[in-house]
Amino acid sequence: MGPNRCDLLTALRRALTAGVLLAAAGLAPLVQAQPLRGDTPAATERLRTRLAERAQEKRASLPPGVQKIADLPYGPDARQRMDIYLPRSSAPHPSGVRAPVVFMVHGGGWRHGDKAMGRVVDQKVASWVPRGLIVVSVNYRLLPDTPVAQQAQDVAQALATAQQQAAQWGGDAGRFILMGHSAGAHLVSLINAQPALAQRLGAWPWLGTVALDSAVLNLPQLMRAPHMPLYDDAFGTDPAYWHALSPLHQWVSGAPPSQFVCSTERPDQPCLQAHAMARHVHTQGGRAEVLPQPLTHGEINAELGLDSDYTRAVEGFMASLDAVVAQRLGHKTLEKQ
Repeated sequence: MGPNRCDLLTALRRALTAGVLLAAAGLAPLVQAQPLRGDTPAATERLRTRLAERAQEKRASLPPGVQKIADLPYGPDARQRMDIYLPRSSAPHPSGVRAPVVFMVHGGGWRHGDKAMGRVVDQKVASWVPRGLIVVSVNYRLLPDTPVAQQAQDVAQALATAQQQAAQWGGDAGRFILMGHSAGAHLVSLINAQPALAQRLGAWPWLGTVALDSAVLNLPQLMRAPHMPLYDDAFGTDPAYWHALSPLHQWVSGAPPSQFVCSTERPDQPCLQAHAMARHVHTQGGRAEVLPQPLTHGEINAELGLDSDYTRAVEGFMASLDAVVAQRLGHKTLEKQ
């Protein structure tokens, strides 16, 4: 085995060991990994290239009865685009009520990822669109060109644009549920904690947020403890910047409800941050719940929508936010509340 091959395998093993938390967003094991000690820049770059190529192969397929409106712009940059998944039939829902919308933000370490990847949308679209929901999947600008603060602005602008256009697809601008995985979970949690960020850009109030396995809820705490180098790349060394991008520190009274799904399989124990965030919200009079799952970081994203207790628990939270959502998801007891 040649030295280049050995370098690549060594980098891959280290990424797998140190980066279990970022094994997802369809980028397993770790597209967004930063160079680890002992890895040469060339080996790390080969790893990134190889994993990015694999990610491109894992784009979503379209289920029967579902149509996709691709690459709607919300800004001038090529990354400022979103895909809309909705029923192929143009007939209105029998109830005459517009569809609730799941607004999905992909992960990828604030540096990689794509709205069309199968892990991001496949099972969610297949499960929810046939039952009368619309799924919006969003791209946003990424590191190194776009800092995380501006990424949050991108997601907020995408939300405002999606709400403004929702009626054109049969969607209800007032029945949006934010959802994100990994880095995307951090971004939607930040926006949900500080709704003015999106409302200043024209967004309407939304129902709530589902954060799929974020370990970045108390950012100052994370940055002061041993952590992956990718967090230094994303958040730098300025405590004021950490505070500004920390969902826990930005949470304001009246913020919409949140559900924090967390993996019990990750060595960095994201459920500790999830429980701490929920406690903080509760002490301020808000609503938050934690859903620990014995799934990997990637499975939490990819398996949401499958027929499982996990999916039913997430749908239970979604249904609790609104009677129309409950009716579409088939939660009859909640529908009557």
